[in-house]
Amino acid sequence: MATVKEYNVEEKLVSVLRLQKIDSKLDEIQILKGELPIEVRDLEDEIEGLNHRLAHIEDEIKGIQDFVAAKKNAIKEAEALAKKYEKQQDNVKNSREFEAISKEIEMQQLEIKLAEKHIRDANDDIKEKSRSLEVAKRTIGDKETNLKHKKGELEKIIGETEKEEKGYEKQTEEARTKVDARLLAAYEKIRKNYRNGLAVVTVVRDSCGGCFNAIPRNARRKSVSVKRSSFANTADVSW
Repeated sequence: MATVKEYNVEEKLVSVLRLQKIDSKLDEIQILKGELPIEVRDLEDEIEGLNHRLAHIEDEIKGIQDFVAAKKNAIKEAEALAKKYEKQQDNVKNSREFEAISKEIEMQQLEIKLAEKHIRDANDDIKEKSRSLEVAKRTIGDKETNLKHKKGELEKIIGETEKEEKGYEKQTEEARTKVDARLLAAYEKIRKNYRNGLAVVTVVRDSCGGCFNAIPRNARRKSVSVKRSSFANTADVSW
């Protein structure tokens, strides 16, 4: 049966403080990157959305162009029928046939006028969508330029800090294995709840090293103190 290592108070404090120092170094690197990673992701998402919109507008324009082509064919067919009926009028035997053919010719002329109206309306839609298409293309171009700039900034920072960051990541993994399990769980929970990521801080001159608020006397009595020699550049430590 495996034995669980027991840590004394000093060992617990030393291990968790060391972990906090390493994690704080990693936090500093993330602060150096700032909002760039988020901005890059947001820009990539925006560009992807705009490209989908661009493709949608292009599909709509193509659909309208197909509609216009169909209407132009309909006009040609109506014109051909009108000419056919006009020729038939020359061979009618009575006024009744003449009127019937005249109505057919009138019907085809109406079909032509209606198709021409549809074509005009469709061409207006194409112009409007073409303007939207150009606006979307310019917007994509601007955002791609901005994305390229921000990616360049981020890549520069990553290039400068990558080796250091990987080193700290390795150190923090090693440090976690030396922290008491219950203490580690509490440490991680506190880090998530505070923007500055400080779960363990030093007490300097009766003040918290994280928020710098004065610590009440009764709270100071309850805090665990360790000899200064146990830590590098620290005084009392509390959590």
